[in-house]
Amino acid sequence: MENKKLNWCFRLKEGPKIVESNERLSKSYLEQAKSSLLRAEKDLNDKDFLWATVAIYYAEYYALYSFLQRIGIKCENHSCSILAVSILLGDNRTKTINSHKDKRIDAQYYMKVDQENKIKIMLQEAKIFVSAFDEIVSSLTEDNIINYRNQFKMLSNL
Repeated sequence: MENKKLNWCFRLKEGPKIVESNERLSKSYLEQAKSSLLRAEKDLNDKDFLWATVAIYYAEYYALYSFLQRIGIKCENHSCSILAVSILLGDNRTKTINSHKDKRIDAQYYMKVDQENKIKIMLQEAKIFVSAFDEIVSSLTEDNIINYRNQFKMLSNL
Protein backbone atom coordinates (compact mmCIF):
# COMPACT_ATOMS: atom_id res chain seq x y z
CA MET A 1 0.00 0.00 0.00
CA GLU A 2 2.76 2.47 0.96
CA ASN A 3 4.73 1.62 -2.17
CA LYS A 4 1.61 2.37 -4.23
CA LYS A 5 1.34 5.78 -2.55
CA LEU A 6 5.03 6.41 -3.13
CA ASN A 7 4.61 5.54 -6.82
CA TRP A 8 1.97 8.28 -6.96
CA CYS A 9 4.50 10.64 -5.38
CA PHE A 10 7.14 9.86 -8.02
CA ARG A 11 4.71 11.00 -10.72
CA LEU A 12 4.28 14.44 -9.14
CA LYS A 13 6.33 17.33 -10.49
CA GLU A 14 7.19 18.30 -6.90
CA GLY A 15 7.59 14.66 -5.82
CA PRO A 16 10.76 13.00 -4.52
CA LYS A 17 13.92 13.15 -6.61
CA ILE A 18 17.44 11.97 -5.95
CA VAL A 19 19.87 14.88 -5.78
CA GLU A 20 23.32 15.48 -4.33
CA SER A 21 23.57 14.96 -0.59
CA ASN A 22 23.79 18.37 1.05
CA GLU A 23 25.19 18.42 4.58
CA ARG A 24 25.14 22.22 4.85
CA LEU A 25 21.49 22.46 3.84
CA SER A 26 20.65 19.55 6.14
CA LYS A 27 22.20 21.41 9.09
CA SER A 28 20.31 24.53 8.09
CA TYR A 29 17.00 22.64 8.20
CA LEU A 30 17.87 21.28 11.65
CA GLU A 31 18.61 24.80 12.89
CA GLN A 32 15.28 25.96 11.44
CA ALA A 33 13.56 23.09 13.26
CA LYS A 34 15.06 24.19 16.57
CA SER A 35 14.15 27.81 15.87
CA SER A 36 10.56 26.77 15.10
CA LEU A 37 10.38 24.94 18.44
CA LEU A 38 11.35 28.17 20.19
CA ARG A 39 8.72 30.04 18.17
CA ALA A 40 6.10 27.44 19.12
CA GLU A 41 6.99 27.78 22.78
CA LYS A 42 6.68 31.58 22.58
CA ASP A 43 3.36 31.32 20.75
CA LEU A 44 2.08 28.86 23.34
CA ASN A 45 3.11 31.18 26.19
CA ASP A 46 1.36 34.04 24.37
CA LYS A 47 -1.77 31.84 24.11
CA ASP A 48 -1.56 31.91 20.32
CA PHE A 49 -2.58 28.27 19.93
CA LEU A 50 -3.07 28.34 16.17
CA TRP A 51 0.47 29.47 15.42
CA ALA A 52 1.96 27.32 18.16
CA THR A 53 0.43 24.29 16.44
CA VAL A 54 1.67 25.39 13.02
CA ALA A 55 5.20 26.03 14.36
CA ILE A 56 5.26 22.62 16.06
CA TYR A 57 4.39 20.86 12.82
CA TYR A 58 6.97 22.83 10.83
CA ALA A 59 9.67 22.15 13.43
CA GLU A 60 9.06 18.45 12.90
CA TYR A 61 8.89 18.78 9.14
CA TYR A 62 12.19 20.68 8.98
CA ALA A 63 13.86 18.02 11.14
CA LEU A 64 12.50 15.25 8.92
CA TYR A 65 13.50 17.14 5.77
CA SER A 66 17.03 17.60 7.11
CA PHE A 67 17.35 13.81 6.95
CA LEU A 68 16.19 13.75 3.33
CA GLN A 69 18.60 16.53 2.37
CA ARG A 70 21.46 14.74 4.10
CA ILE A 71 20.88 11.57 2.09
CA GLY A 72 20.23 13.50 -1.12
CA ILE A 73 16.48 13.40 -1.62
CA LYS A 74 14.53 16.49 -2.59
CA CYS A 75 10.75 16.55 -2.30
CA GLU A 76 8.41 19.54 -2.30
CA ASN A 77 5.33 17.62 -1.19
CA HIS A 78 4.99 17.20 2.59
CA SER A 79 2.95 14.00 2.44
CA CYS A 80 5.43 12.41 0.06
CA SER A 81 8.41 13.52 2.16
CA ILE A 82 6.86 11.99 5.26
CA LEU A 83 5.98 8.81 3.38
CA ALA A 84 9.52 8.48 2.00
CA VAL A 85 11.01 8.78 5.49
CA SER A 86 8.43 6.33 6.82
CA ILE A 87 9.51 3.77 4.25
CA LEU A 88 13.23 4.37 4.80
CA LEU A 89 13.25 4.60 8.61
CA GLY A 90 10.01 2.87 9.60
CA ASP A 91 6.54 4.04 10.64
CA ASN A 92 7.64 4.61 14.24
CA ARG A 93 9.83 7.52 13.13
CA THR A 94 6.91 9.34 11.46
CA LYS A 95 4.04 8.55 13.85
CA THR A 96 4.39 11.88 15.69
CA ILE A 97 4.57 14.10 12.61
CA ASN A 98 1.62 12.32 10.99
CA SER A 99 -0.48 12.94 14.08
CA HIS A 100 0.63 16.56 14.38
CA LYS A 101 0.05 17.22 10.67
CA ASP A 102 -3.62 16.39 11.18
CA LYS A 103 -3.75 18.58 14.29
CA ARG A 104 -2.15 21.47 12.40
CA ILE A 105 -4.77 21.18 9.66
CA ASP A 106 -7.52 21.08 12.30
CA ALA A 107 -6.08 24.15 14.06
CA GLN A 108 -5.83 26.11 10.82
CA TYR A 109 -9.20 25.27 9.37
CA TYR A 110 -11.44 24.33 12.27
CA MET A 111 -11.34 26.69 15.25
CA LYS A 112 -11.34 24.87 18.56
CA VAL A 113 -11.23 26.04 22.13
CA ASP A 114 -9.47 24.63 25.18
CA GLN A 115 -6.43 23.41 23.25
CA GLU A 116 -3.66 24.61 25.58
CA ASN A 117 -2.95 21.29 27.33
CA LYS A 118 -3.02 19.35 24.05
CA ILE A 119 -0.58 21.79 22.50
CA LYS A 120 1.75 21.55 25.50
CA ILE A 121 1.87 17.79 24.96
CA MET A 122 2.42 18.28 21.23
CA LEU A 123 5.33 20.61 21.97
CA GLN A 124 6.98 18.04 24.24
CA GLU A 125 6.52 15.36 21.57
CA ALA A 126 7.96 17.72 18.95
CA LYS A 127 11.06 18.34 21.05
CA ILE A 128 11.64 14.59 21.25
CA PHE A 129 10.99 14.22 17.50
CA VAL A 130 13.43 17.00 16.53
CA SER A 131 16.06 15.65 18.92
CA ALA A 132 15.71 12.14 17.46
CA PHE A 133 16.17 13.40 13.90
CA ASP A 134 19.10 15.56 14.99
CA GLU A 135 20.72 12.39 16.32
CA ILE A 136 19.86 10.36 13.21
CA VAL A 137 21.29 12.99 10.88
CA SER A 138 24.45 13.57 12.95
CA SER A 139 25.23 9.89 13.15
CA LEU A 140 24.82 9.15 9.42
CA THR A 141 27.93 7.69 7.83
CA GLU A 142 28.75 7.81 4.13
CA ASP A 143 27.84 4.09 3.97
CA ASN A 144 24.44 4.82 5.56
CA ILE A 145 23.82 7.56 3.01
CA ILE A 146 24.75 5.28 0.11
CA ASN A 147 22.49 2.53 1.47
CA TYR A 148 19.50 4.87 1.88
CA ARG A 149 20.03 6.30 -1.60
CA ASN A 150 20.22 2.79 -3.10
CA GLN A 151 17.10 1.74 -1.22
CA PHE A 152 15.32 4.84 -2.51
CA LYS A 153 16.50 4.24 -6.10
CA MET A 154 15.03 0.73 -5.94
CA LEU A 155 11.72 2.15 -4.72
CA SER A 156 11.65 4.70 -7.52
CA ASN A 157 12.01 1.92 -10.09
CA LEU A 158 9.05 -0.15 -8.86
